[in-house]
Amino acid sequence: MEPLYLTKLSCVCCDTEFSTSRVRSSFKRQWRTDSDFCGHYKDGINPEYYVVRVCPECGFAFTENGINRLSDKQRDLYFEKIGRHWDGRNYSGERTAIKAMETYKLALLCAQIVGEKDRVMAAILHHIAWLYRELNNQEQETRFLQHALDAYVRVYELEGSPLNNAKLMYLIGELHRRTGRPNDAIRWFSRVVNDKRIVDAGMIKACREQWQLIRSEHTGLSDETA
Repeated sequence: MEPLYLTKLSCVCCDTEFSTSRVRSSFKRQWRTDSDFCGHYKDGINPEYYVVRVCPECGFAFTENGINRLSDKQRDLYFEKIGRHWDGRNYSGERTAIKAMETYKLALLCAQIVGEKDRVMAAILHHIAWLYRELNNQEQETRFLQHALDAYVRVYELEGSPLNNAKLMYLIGELHRRTGRPNDAIRWFSRVVNDKRIVDAGMIKACREQWQLIRSEHTGLSDETA
């Protein structure tokens, strides 16, 4: 059995039906997860490479969590910026890290043009950072982690606080840690631990562990504890 299979879907921009590759569940062999939820997979088969769907007809790139259908205004904006220049590339086959990067960056451009939700933008930016991590490009990884962090903070400000989203708060803290802001990281980790309304034991434990990691790596930080 091949690790990849084709699934059909319709483009949210031009309604063209096309096929895109996915990884079969039995081949998703994750052996390690980084502290910001970046997965590492065995046998060179990374399902994250296939998250973005790219229409071969118009070039619009999107994810399953993105917008369901473009408005006429969004469609016109897309074709003005990208669609009329599209060269017919097809990403339905096997993808390398480089090809996956192309699809995520195209998805980022499309999301920016049509005004996609911050939560979707943050996920795309974070995935790009993960790909740069895989490619050992620390400078670009940090750059996109910062962009993802900014987007996650916007998500929290708009919807996270009333939902007490512990995972989102943890992630904001962790990306602060990874982009060199340990004091800010501690503040976010502490918010998770000290908010009695949060009962997510896994995220509370993760926040405590990352705070202890910061403490072991730095001295003279804030006295705020987790």
